[in-house]
Amino acid sequence: MNNSRSFWVTGATNGLGLALVEGLLEQGHRVAASGKDGKALQALASRHGSRLLQLPWQLHDEEQAASACQQLCHAWGSLDGLIINAGTCDYLADDVPDSELFESIVSTNQLAGEHCLAKVLPLLAKGNAPQVMAIFNRYSALQLYSPTQVTAGWNNMPQWLREERDELNDLGIALTVVAPQSLRAPVTSVQAMPESWTPQSAADELLRRLPLREAELVLEVMDLGSLWPLSR
Repeated sequence: MNNSRSFWVTGATNGLGLALVEGLLEQGHRVAASGKDGKALQALASRHGSRLLQLPWQLHDEEQAASACQQLCHAWGSLDGLIINAGTCDYLADDVPDSELFESIVSTNQLAGEHCLAKVLPLLAKGNAPQVMAIFNRYSALQLYSPTQVTAGWNNMPQWLREERDELNDLGIALTVVAPQSLRAPVTSVQAMPESWTPQSAADELLRRLPLREAELVLEVMDLGSLWPLSR
């Protein structure tokens, strides 16, 4: 395929992350997937062969994120796209108390996103029209500390990524932040209503918009458990 590109999708165990991997493969791209070992990813590997590269998935651990990037470097030498599925529950510990669940979703996804972006920048800089798309749900987009204060990168991952935009632009890397509409700092004047997205329909729409390299997209979801299943 002449327009085949290379992508790394994180949080690819199930739901939206898995649907994004499947959609990119169906389009003929090479895809690296960070997801727990499971029948779905194994089936995709059997069907698509070497175009699917399975990478370490516990990316909130800096060593695993570094190992994933090393494997990418050895396999492909560059990367065209990083899709951070920052709503995933992949990184939750099995014994996390219910009272700490939302905080853990936010903090582990933030660690994973920071580690992945930092480690993979040299590969993205070598890519063809490189881009990053980071996808959040209403929990992973929360302001974790001092919620009454002004939103800042140190306590909110979508804002942290926005603060990285200039550096990414200098490297020729486009950034798309996909998140629920923030009432405090709305990115559009149009009020988006929650929709009954499925993993497949959301993946199809995001992949359709991916080549447009838009700075911000609003995604409001009625059933979060469908796109980001709670796997513990």
